[in-house]
Amino acid sequence: MEPINRRNFLKVSAATAVSTPVFASAPKTTPRDKVPAEVNFTGDGIHLSPAEYAQLLAQLTQKGTVQADSYSLHGCVEELETKFARLLGKPSAIFMPTGTLANHLAIRTLAGNNRRVIVQNESHVYCDTGDSSQTLSQLNLIPLGTGKATFTLEEVQEILEKTAVGRVARKVGVISIESPVRRRRGELFDLQQLKKICDFARQQEIKLHLDGARLFMASAYTGISPADYAAPFDTVYVSLYKYFNAASGALLAGPKEVIEPMYHDRRMFGSGLPQAWPFALVALHYADGFQERYQQAVKTSEEFIQRLSKHPGFEIERVPSGSNIFSLEVKDKDLKTYAAHLKKRGVTVLPPATASNRLVMQVNETVNRLSAQQLEGIFVESLNS
Repeated sequence: MEPINRRNFLKVSAATAVSTPVFASAPKTTPRDKVPAEVNFTGDGIHLSPAEYAQLLAQLTQKGTVQADSYSLHGCVEELETKFARLLGKPSAIFMPTGTLANHLAIRTLAGNNRRVIVQNESHVYCDTGDSSQTLSQLNLIPLGTGKATFTLEEVQEILEKTAVGRVARKVGVISIESPVRRRRGELFDLQQLKKICDFARQQEIKLHLDGARLFMASAYTGISPADYAAPFDTVYVSLYKYFNAASGALLAGPKEVIEPMYHDRRMFGSGLPQAWPFALVALHYADGFQERYQQAVKTSEEFIQRLSKHPGFEIERVPSGSNIFSLEVKDKDLKTYAAHLKKRGVTVLPPATASNRLVMQVNETVNRLSAQQLEGIFVESLNS
């Protein structure tokens, strides 16, 4: 795949991109600072315990200025929607309790009467929602790119050529793209193909949806702001729980005429939560300064990876066109025992379920709690234990 080139990417979205600051700096003293010095490589976020989450809510509400929502409307939920609409360069945004629903309602609404939707074969929409789009919204999902993060413009054109010669006219209404792709261990959709597909879709009057669950994390690896990356798409979904550490939640952003009436559909699908402020408040808290903190985490993790790769007891495998996931081979060591030694030293990893000698490592902002040199020392010491 071709390397990411920010200048070329911006040509795709020059007409629609909104120049926005990514995140404001975090306050110098916040409840965020009061965390244990544990580093985890097991997910995208911090993994707050129930007690830590409850304590954080208590600290954030102690001034008595937090405004509750009513059925996921107004209050700090509206504040969250406004903030993320700006960060994503879109006119409007709506809170959703899950990313599954955010993706579903986005492609359902964009499709209208054109019920055919092109998706990645490895996407969350196609693989992990129990055929909800087909069952609940009668959408016809057309999967492309088996075993890959990326499908090509040529594959899209082939589908459109087939629909054009069918005995019954049925247009493709939406192209949905997930990037990074979880089932491909955080691999990014090829940038040049994305540009070509977005240009072609506009020419064909096909709507575009971005499953950008991990978009803000990917930005630290691509150098492309979330707003610039999302600009060619009509709608974009971002997760609130994966790395903004809310107990649940998602944001869907796009044009006002698409987003603002969607609270009716949200309620129709049983998701007009009476109280969503405990999710919104925590996501707002961690959104402040996230980009700066995560860029530092990436910098630290890259130095850590470089250090470990020089040690004979380890071997690093990077994902091509990847983001925050890499594999660490630990030579001549039982990984359950090794994970236990790391845990004693304040580092959590997830031992493989099978008889593998590789750990799947995910970079998140807990990496900032130790230096690259300290992390290297812990991994080497645990190897010799």
